[in-house]
Amino acid sequence: MAALPFLATLGALVAALVVLGLPLSTWLARTYTAERDWALERGVYRLLGVDPRATQRWPGYFRGLLAVSVLGVLLLYALQRLQPLLPYSLGLPAVPPGLALSTAVSFVTNTNWQSYAPETTVGYSVQVAGLAAQNLLSAAIGIVVAVALIRGIAARGTGTLGNVWVDLVRTIVRVLLPLTLVAAVVLLATGVVQNLHGFQTVRGLAGDAVVPGGPVASQEAIKLLGTNGGGFFNANSAHPFENPTGLSDLFEIVLLLLIPFSMPRVYGLMVGDRRQGRAVLAAMVLLAALCLTAMAVAETAGGGTATRAAGGAMEGKEQRFGVLTSALFATATTLTSTGAVNSMHDSFTPLGGMVAMIDMMLGELAPGGVGSGLYGFLVVAILAVFLAGLMIGRTPQLLGKQVGGREITFASLYLLTTPTVVLAGLGLTFAIPAVAADVRGTSMLNTGPHGFSEVLYAFTSAGNNNGSAFAGLTADTAWLNPALAAAMWFGRYLPIVLVLALAGSFAEQEPRPAGEGALPTHRPQFVLLSAGTALVVSALTYFPVLALGPLAEGLR
Repeated sequence: MAALPFLATLGALVAALVVLGLPLSTWLARTYTAERDWALERGVYRLLGVDPRATQRWPGYFRGLLAVSVLGVLLLYALQRLQPLLPYSLGLPAVPPGLALSTAVSFVTNTNWQSYAPETTVGYSVQVAGLAAQNLLSAAIGIVVAVALIRGIAARGTGTLGNVWVDLVRTIVRVLLPLTLVAAVVLLATGVVQNLHGFQTVRGLAGDAVVPGGPVASQEAIKLLGTNGGGFFNANSAHPFENPTGLSDLFEIVLLLLIPFSMPRVYGLMVGDRRQGRAVLAAMVLLAALCLTAMAVAETAGGGTATRAAGGAMEGKEQRFGVLTSALFATATTLTSTGAVNSMHDSFTPLGGMVAMIDMMLGELAPGGVGSGLYGFLVVAILAVFLAGLMIGRTPQLLGKQVGGREITFASLYLLTTPTVVLAGLGLTFAIPAVAADVRGTSMLNTGPHGFSEVLYAFTSAGNNNGSAFAGLTADTAWLNPALAAAMWFGRYLPIVLVLALAGSFAEQEPRPAGEGALPTHRPQFVLLSAGTALVVSALTYFPVLALGPLAEGLR
């Protein structure tokens, strides 16, 4: 009977996404097409010294994003290193250099990989002024890159993508800050903690216990809305102060899916054809449904008589959520680039853990991170229409724009970049004898296929800017800190530069009437071809390495 409450939860989730997503997508589209600036925004432009009416080609747009990101890394690193001098540091020492750099890169790249226990490592100043601020900014970067690609597709030979400073400011002022405020209030109402009490000693039946506090609800809101995922506490959304009840759990899933599932309609509105947005959304929903079904089957089937008698694999899961809702949260967080967890993925069944990896290996495009999911899917769609053109011997088109040699080169490089980052990091870890010995002896909690899966999951999570982990891995080491930081940085900004170059290439073209035999990009054929392309590309890329880890473990 556990399926009935789960189906009710799933139905409530879908209803909430529809009711909230329709007005949000309309507001997002208006945000990036409005001519007038708000007074607050004009003040920010004057402070930055930028002309809000100027437009940029793709290299200038990317330079702006890169400058903001590099500055963000430097500031966040400095805050961590200077922590003892900051107010509300809770008496905590400075974060060690290697860990501080990895954490700075992690939050700036929207990955939020945490090789530390947050409540005993960073004080409130670093949490609020550093981590939460980067949660806002990194989410805004993902959204504006998607908007730039939409503008490139819709442009009529202008060669420009808009103004990066205007897009970033509007995203934060008009979208993320208001949504975060409302979400934080709702989280407070469900029981999420919000205070500045520090550590308090509480006397209980089993003796004294030290209970941490903090400004949790405000950070939890942007952590989920921005598909960031960094927990205020080490247990993340499995901690009762971050996620106390089944109601808060449902609301948190709504938050992490809301903007990503709204972006396809934004695409349809901005290109002037809502059917395009509906087709993209349909393909995303199809992939998400397949992944959720696979995760639910793997976790409820479990392995062995005891697991089946318990109704599923309960190790590492919270009783207040159960197996199926834990599977739903895990699917949502790995299909987006969130990385938040309400259960420990390391304790999932081998095949359930593999599904979580596959969710990320798909490119996190169903629906993906805020912005990154849409632009990732559109790149897959470009490959799909190119393949369709090859099948019928016609020049492929996307909304009247030719997909020629330059465009397919950018798309192909995009699809190859993240697997290269993931597999190169994994390969170097086990190919260098001294590094492999240190990882096996220090970092891996388990041996054999599961230990290999811990490291595979780490590089998959870092390269795809997800941030979740197999908790058995100790990543605060001399090798994994810089290696994962490099995977996070290159996994974020190499795809972005390729997407912006692709957008610039489309923006230079004048749209042409669709050629005879061109694949319509609003029909079921396009939905199935795009979803199939995503699955095939991921399977061909990652199946061999999955066979060495979770698949080998699951079939033993």
